[in-house]
Amino acid sequence: MADYLSIWWAWLAFALVLAIVETLVPGFFFLGFAIGAALVGLALLGPLALLSPPLLLLIFAGLSLAAWLVLRRMFALPKGQVKTFEHDIND
Repeated sequence: MADYLSIWWAWLAFALVLAIVETLVPGFFFLGFAIGAALVGLALLGPLALLSPPLLLLIFAGLSLAAWLVLRRMFALPKGQVKTFEHDIND
């Protein structure tokens, strides 16, 4: 298992699977993880290629958290605004 954590295409395949799961589940929960996995996969092509698997998982966790926070800020309602519905979809 630790061998797969240092292969770039495994991280990109994991990112693709998470992106597909994101389309099936509402919200932006899995998208942050998909972005984190894609960034780690791309970074393994260059400077992170020699890092250990536990350190790669730590970088993945940090990048996923950062991506989730950025997505939350980008897609949040403006401050003080509340979502209201004027009519029912069944009317």
